Amino acid sequence: MASSVNIIIGSHIWVEDAKLAWIDGEVTRISGDEVHVRTTNGKTVVTKTSKVFPKDTEAPPAGVDDMTRLSYLHEPGVLQNLATRYELNEIYTYTGNILIAVNPFQRLPHLYDTHMMQQYKGASLGELSPHVFAIGDVAYRAMINEGKSNSILVSGESGAGKTETTKMLMRYLAYLGGRSGVEGRTVEQQVLESNPVLEAFGNAKTVRNNNSSRFGKFVEIQFDKNGRISGAAIRTYLLERSRVCQISDPERNYHCFYLLCAAPIEEIEKYKLGNPKSFHYLNQSSCYELEGVNDAHEYLALRRAMDIVGIGEEDQEAIFRVVAAVLHLGNINFVKGDEIDSSAIKDEKSRFHLNMTAELLRCDAQSLEDALIKRVMVTPEEVITRTLDPVTAVASRDALAKTIYSRLFDWIVEKINNSIGQDPHSKSIIGVLDIYGFESFKFNSFEQFCINFTNEKLQQHFNQHVFKMEQEEYSKEEINWSYIEFVDNQDVLDLIEKKPGGIISLLDEACMFPKSTHETFAQKLYQTFQKNKRFAKPKLSRTDFIISHYAGEVTYQADQFLDKNKDYVVAEHQGLLTASKCHFVAALFPPLPEDSSKSSKFSSIGSRFKLQLQSLMETLSATEPHYIRCVKPNNALKPAIFENVNVIQQLRCGGVLEAIRISCAGYPTRKTFYEFLLRFGVLAPEALDGNYDDKVACQIVLDKMGMQGYQIGKTKVFLRAGQMAELDARRTEVLGNAARKMQRRIRTYNARKGFVALRESAIQLQALCRYRMACKQYERFRREAAALRIQTKFRQHVARRSYLAIRLSAITLQSGFRTMIARNEFRMKKQSKAAIHIQAKWRCHHAYAYYKKLYKAAIATQCEWRCRVARRELRKLKMAARETGALKEAKDKLEKRVEELTWRLQLEKRLRTDLEEAKAQETAQLQKALHAMQSQLEEAKAMVIKEREAAKKAIEEAPPVIKETPVIVQDTEKIDSLTAELETVKASLQSETQSKEEVKQSYATMLTKNEELMKKLEDSEKTANLLQESMQRFEEKVSNLESENQVLRQQAMAISPTGKALAARPKTTIIQRTPENGNVVDGEMKRSSALAPVPYTPESEAKPQKFLNEKQQESQDLLIKCISQDLGFSKGRPIAACLIYKSLLQWRSFEVERTNIFDRIIQTISAAIETQESNDVLSYWLSNSATLLLLLQRTLKASGAASLTPQRRRTSSASLFGRVSQGLRTSPQSAGFSIFNGRALGEELRQVEAKYPALLFKQQLTAFLEKIYGMIRDNLKKEISPVLGLCIQAPRTSRTSLVKGRAQANAVAQQALIAHWQNIVKSLNNYLNTMRANHVPPFLIHKVFTQTFCFINVQLFNSLLLRRECCSFSNGEYVKAGLAELEQWCHDATEEYAGSAWEELKHIRQAVGFLVIHQKPKKMLKEITNDLCPALSIQQLYRISTMYWDDKYGTHSVSAEVISNMRVMMTEDSNNAVSSSFLLDDDSSIPFSVDEISKSMEQVELADVDPPPLLRENSGFAFLLQRSE
Repeated sequence: MASSVNIIIGSHIWVEDAKLAWIDGEVTRISGDEVHVRTTNGKTVVTKTSKVFPKDTEAPPAGVDDMTRLSYLHEPGVLQNLATRYELNEIYTYTGNILIAVNPFQRLPHLYDTHMMQQYKGASLGELSPHVFAIGDVAYRAMINEGKSNSILVSGESGAGKTETTKMLMRYLAYLGGRSGVEGRTVEQQVLESNPVLEAFGNAKTVRNNNSSRFGKFVEIQFDKNGRISGAAIRTYLLERSRVCQISDPERNYHCFYLLCAAPIEEIEKYKLGNPKSFHYLNQSSCYELEGVNDAHEYLALRRAMDIVGIGEEDQEAIFRVVAAVLHLGNINFVKGDEIDSSAIKDEKSRFHLNMTAELLRCDAQSLEDALIKRVMVTPEEVITRTLDPVTAVASRDALAKTIYSRLFDWIVEKINNSIGQDPHSKSIIGVLDIYGFESFKFNSFEQFCINFTNEKLQQHFNQHVFKMEQEEYSKEEINWSYIEFVDNQDVLDLIEKKPGGIISLLDEACMFPKSTHETFAQKLYQTFQKNKRFAKPKLSRTDFIISHYAGEVTYQADQFLDKNKDYVVAEHQGLLTASKCHFVAALFPPLPEDSSKSSKFSSIGSRFKLQLQSLMETLSATEPHYIRCVKPNNALKPAIFENVNVIQQLRCGGVLEAIRISCAGYPTRKTFYEFLLRFGVLAPEALDGNYDDKVACQIVLDKMGMQGYQIGKTKVFLRAGQMAELDARRTEVLGNAARKMQRRIRTYNARKGFVALRESAIQLQALCRYRMACKQYERFRREAAALRIQTKFRQHVARRSYLAIRLSAITLQSGFRTMIARNEFRMKKQSKAAIHIQAKWRCHHAYAYYKKLYKAAIATQCEWRCRVARRELRKLKMAARETGALKEAKDKLEKRVEELTWRLQLEKRLRTDLEEAKAQETAQLQKALHAMQSQLEEAKAMVIKEREAAKKAIEEAPPVIKETPVIVQDTEKIDSLTAELETVKASLQSETQSKEEVKQSYATMLTKNEELMKKLEDSEKTANLLQESMQRFEEKVSNLESENQVLRQQAMAISPTGKALAARPKTTIIQRTPENGNVVDGEMKRSSALAPVPYTPESEAKPQKFLNEKQQESQDLLIKCISQDLGFSKGRPIAACLIYKSLLQWRSFEVERTNIFDRIIQTISAAIETQESNDVLSYWLSNSATLLLLLQRTLKASGAASLTPQRRRTSSASLFGRVSQGLRTSPQSAGFSIFNGRALGEELRQVEAKYPALLFKQQLTAFLEKIYGMIRDNLKKEISPVLGLCIQAPRTSRTSLVKGRAQANAVAQQALIAHWQNIVKSLNNYLNTMRANHVPPFLIHKVFTQTFCFINVQLFNSLLLRRECCSFSNGEYVKAGLAELEQWCHDATEEYAGSAWEELKHIRQAVGFLVIHQKPKKMLKEITNDLCPALSIQQLYRISTMYWDDKYGTHSVSAEVISNMRVMMTEDSNNAVSSSFLLDDDSSIPFSVDEISKSMEQVELADVDPPPLLRENSGFAFLLQRSE
């Protein structure tokens, strides 16, 4: 409690407020014991100093996880902390080991998934954020470790979430101790599945909750000695029976009534039901439906749930028949009868309901009527039957309805318990108590009295537990606590349950007297307890009474106490239902003993409830209790609304504030030495400057402040109530004085700054004046100098003009002469150049013509040679062709396409050939005709010449006049005819020439088209080649897989004949290898001629020497002995793998059906890695396994692939294009290398037809490779896992030494901060050096570190999200520095080995980057999600943003608007069923395949691997030596 000493002007305090319960403000004035406070809402409040509480202005903005860590442990501090955390969706908060759960009224699936269960499994309380799983885990661990039963008490008012919390506890306990469901449904499943049934018959809508439990439930989960759930039992307490007959608006009756009214039509007709409004027990309230709940669907779900918990179809029908009977029973009304004080059935409607009730209960209708309106009184003389008045008959009806329903509920609970089954041999249990909280309404009756009595009992148990915790805390810290007082509520319990003289005893006594009324009962209470300080009588009431409970005063109305306390069964009712023809109803009312069957025997609900409660308390006392207090933040049942008045009332009712009062009686403020010195070290700077221990420094601070009554424990400082406020006041004073000193210094600085500014201004004015005077004088000097320069320049200008005119004339004359000379020279050069050019062109033409001839001849020669090579390669490729399954169909399609294209090409070629032949024939005919024409023309010319000569001779011989004219005429006609014929021939020749030109053009067009087709054909050939190669590879893979599958089938059907283990196995001795001495064997290989291979025959299982000679057996033994030793490496190649491969290939072991050499090799490897835990051994065999597997992958082929070759050969040879394309390709199988000698790589490597043992050996080797890889990876994870935990926690412990300002220890502390990260880097380097020294393929090294970095990312990120102390600015800087060490390691390790490992840390990198950025409130959500943290989900960002706290600069997290937007997005994600878990999973699978290893590794050259001396000296291994050739 605060005092006037601690309150000063300017202090921040809490003041009571009618609306907000508590409101903060600042003290403005103090007048005696009154203070004037200006609140945050602008009002001024005057109150007493005893009614205010100090406010912690340095409280974390997101609150604290454990409220015992609050600087001020009082009501407003607790309320503010809960409100702050609830705003951030942090619904769980500790108070010591008590969990407070605030109902969020929305789905938060990320808090309850399996990932969260895994994180809390085994975690100590307080290590992670508060959670209901943490309480369950503590209870389970305490039960396992201590062997003692535990209990978890879940309490709270209606609507606070008790039932849901209990479900979560059940789920978590089932997760910890559940069994595999091999024998049907497990116990935990049945317990969880019983909830819907119990809720349907025991829950109802109240004013505060739509699904309020109207009974108490204690679930006992039984465990066996191994900690597995072995049985369970459900105990129920005080079902609210009165609700069956009486409900108030707007509440509802039990759910089962409304579900039955919404059943299918056939059910409604069978039970003669209808609208709920037509039944008296339901229409007393206007509420018939629940928002968002479909009663028809819930009815079907209830029937399914009843099936699951073991209630049969017949029992279900009987249950709902009884429920329907209760509804019909409530509609039976009565009127006055003919006789005095008698009654009768009111009307036909009531008669119908009476008959329906009798039909449903399977009893006589008249008997039912008599049981309702008549009573039989047995006297010694006679049996008297009397009738009841209508009011008493209605009470009798309601009593029967309540009794039937109560018996039905008890039967259902017993049936569920029988279905679940209990373990009589169970040694320990964990009990989960889900019970009603303290209730105080406007009208409080007998139910509230019993409920509050229960809570008083539980509060006493709770107070004792809290006091015990305080004692344990003080004992743990070894402080004196003997003077602490404990306030108990035993006086209230005595008032209620004391016998005799308690309220329950007086109530039972009043119920036993027929003439007692509620007035006489109330008067008896007034007389008995008038001096009891816990009991009071209201002034204006004659029947009400007040009890002062721990949570406040409650006024009870005693009007119906007597009726509700009576629990006897009327003899008529008992006899009626016992005689029912329905076995189910008769079982609910078994026959009573003879002495009680003749009359109504009195039974008290209060007494029976007290006995049940006593039994419950005995059970709880025998267990170790754990408490969960559920709080309902608002009455509107909506999210994001926190009503302070409502919450503070629940905290009082839940006993949380009572626990705080107990803590305040001792030491309410507890600070660790680090926190105390961090906050109050300024009060005694000498304690920080000196080299003092933390405890001594705290002692110095407290002694200097004059504190009395405090205690200093082993790790904490314990302060009495008020001392924290006093220290804060002193601290505020010290900080205020420091602030005033700083203000004085600032004012001095500002004054001097003003003076300096004035002085500088004066100096600047003086300088300006001097500057202006100097400028004027300079201007005068400048003008004089300018005049002189102008005169000089003018005289220069005149002289220069004269000079330039003379110079221009001379230049013009010179230019004319030079131009004429140059023109003549140019003309001569041009002529010479033209001649040279003509000569060069001629020589070029001559040389080019000669070159073209040589070029064509070379091309022809090359083509011929390539054709030969292609044919030879074609034959080879045809021999290597393979076909299989779907690839064959794809190949056939491609070949058909290629054949079609080839056919088209041949067709075009044929057409082109035919066209050329036709053109050639036509050209030949034209040429023949032309020759004929030319010959005729020549003949005509010859004839003309002859005729001319004959004419000349005739002219000479004949007379000149007579014969001259006729000859001339005749010759002229011949010439004309010949000339015309010649013109005709020329015309035809010209037309032929034109047609020939057209043919040439069309031929050129066809050539271009053919060229285009040829290009397309070449592209098709290339595509076909690629597809052919891919198809060939796929065929080989499929063939290998088929053979391996066949091997697996054979392996499953029969045991390997070579499976016998060898008794004597030499152990592997491995030399520690480093990069300096990694190559053990590295030198020149000895050259000798290889011996001829020894013929090999298959081995036998029983008698290996029968089919294998002694020399070969000796060779195998020698090989096994050799590889059992560390053979080292030769030029980076593992010698053991090379020797194994070369020996197996030489002995033809891959091609035999039976051999045991493979099993012996596998056993050798297995013995080496199982007996050794050294990473050097594992790396050595990882390298050997990878190399050997690579060689097997590239050499072995499945034996089933050979039968497919002929068909492929036929298919391939059918196409000319296929033959040509295959001839131009080189087969990957033929491009191998020689193994045993030094021949070129181009020589063919023969693939081996692998048999069953070889393929099995390959599979086993693959499994061992994956196993060794996993062992190395897991060893690395195990080695760095403890260091990772220190990395995320190290700043918390290491910063202690930095706070005190000790300059001497700063360097050491800084080094300690980064030491853990350096240990991780050291481990990474050790593993990297080990694997590199053993020549592990870089691909595997890369995969190891990639998965390791993924593991680091998961561990750090999950720890960051689950521990609020880790989400700080300083911790972010620390982790960022550590990540920089890892980044530097990745850079030093090079990308070959580290690869993308750094990218695996993206989550923790982005999260840490978000922690250390400044001005977070200015960041928008889009900027955060897109730029800063794109890899983080909205749930992860929300978690980090709400948990962040700045322990270095005191800055805040992101703005409230961003938090609100995140919450909206999370709600949308949960509605869309998107996984909302914010934790990451570690991937422990094998991240590679054999094909990936094969592709990533280079070819292994085996020719120059030098065998060890042990094999070199043996003649059987001469083939390992290099051939001289």
